[in-house]
Amino acid sequence: MRLSVLTAVLLGCASLVGCASSSSPETVLAIKPSRETTSSVTKGGGPVPEVAVGQSQVKADDAQEMLAWAGPVPETQVFESVAKKAAIPADRPAEAVIGDEPLTEGRSRKGSRVYSQRFRDAHPINFGKRAPKHYQVHGVDVSRWQGDIDWMKLRTQGANFAFIKATDGGDHLDPMFQKNWRRAKEAGIRRGAYHFFYWCRVASSQAEWFIRNVPKDPDALPPVIDAEYNGESSCKKRLTRAQYVEKIQVFSDMLERHYGKRPIIYTAPDFYADNLSGELKNHPFWLRSVAAHPSKRYPNRRWLFWQYSGSGLSHGVDGKIDLNVFSGSVNDWHNWLNGQS
Repeated sequence: MRLSVLTAVLLGCASLVGCASSSSPETVLAIKPSRETTSSVTKGGGPVPEVAVGQSQVKADDAQEMLAWAGPVPETQVFESVAKKAAIPADRPAEAVIGDEPLTEGRSRKGSRVYSQRFRDAHPINFGKRAPKHYQVHGVDVSRWQGDIDWMKLRTQGANFAFIKATDGGDHLDPMFQKNWRRAKEAGIRRGAYHFFYWCRVASSQAEWFIRNVPKDPDALPPVIDAEYNGESSCKKRLTRAQYVEKIQVFSDMLERHYGKRPIIYTAPDFYADNLSGELKNHPFWLRSVAAHPSKRYPNRRWLFWQYSGSGLSHGVDGKIDLNVFSGSVNDWHNWLNGQS
C-alpha cells in the first residue's frame, strides 16, 4: 500500500514537470499575429493561404531568408536622416518616342537591360499626350494577391522594377514576400519592399517589424511607406495632418538609418490632398493616379514613380497586376540606381 502511494506521487510529479517544460522561452516570447485587418495596394486573384507570423514557408535551402534576417532592430527613437539624397529626375516623358509604337529594348553601358513594356490593361484609360506608354522604364508592384508569379516571364513583358509587399502594421507579414523577394532578384528585376502603414499602431514598432523581415540589400530599391487611409481595416481612427506627417517621419527616419536609403512615400489622391500636400518635400514620392496624369491630381509635386493602373494584365501573372512607370529616361534610371548603390 505504501509502495503504491509512493509510486502515484512520483508519477504525479513527473507529469507536472512535463507540463511545465512544454512552455519554452521561445513560445512565451513569440509574437502572435493580431486580429487586425489591413489592406494592400492591390487585391485580386485567388487568396494565398496565411502563414503564422515568425514561421518560414520556404524549404531548408532557403533558410537564409527567414525572419530576423536583416540583423538587429534599431532603437525606437526618431533619428536624423543621414543618407545622401538621390537626385529625382524631372517629371517629363521619355524623349524620342513617337506615336503608338512600343519602345525597343536597350542596354545601357551603366546598367542592365531595360525591356519595353508589353502589358495590357483590362480597363484602359486615355491619358492624352502624357500617357504611360511615353515613359521608357516600366515596372509593377505585387503582393500575395498575385499568387505564384513567373518572374522571368514578367520581366520580359516590361517589369524592369518591382515593389513587393512585405509588411502591414506591426505584426503582419505578406506570406509571399520571401519567395517574391528571392525570385524577383533571380530574374534580374530591381526590387524594393513596401510597408502598409497602420495608423492605430506606434510608428517605431512598425519600423522595427519591417526591419526584422526585410533584408538589408545594397542593390535593393529604397523601402516604401504606403501611406493611405486604412479604409478596409479595423482601424477607424482619423488623425490630424500633423500626426500623420509625424508618424511617417518617425518610420522613415528609422528605416533610413538602417538601410542607408531615404524611403519612398506611396500615396493616393484623397490621402495626399488631406494630409501630405506641401509636406515631406525631401522625400521621393510614388503616386497613384489611375484616371489622369499625376500633375493633375498632385499639383506641384515632383514624383519618382507613377502607378497608373490597378487592372494590368501580363504573361507570368494570373489575374490583374498594378502597373507603374519611372519618371525619367533609361539613362536617368541607371543614374538614379547608381546613386542608390
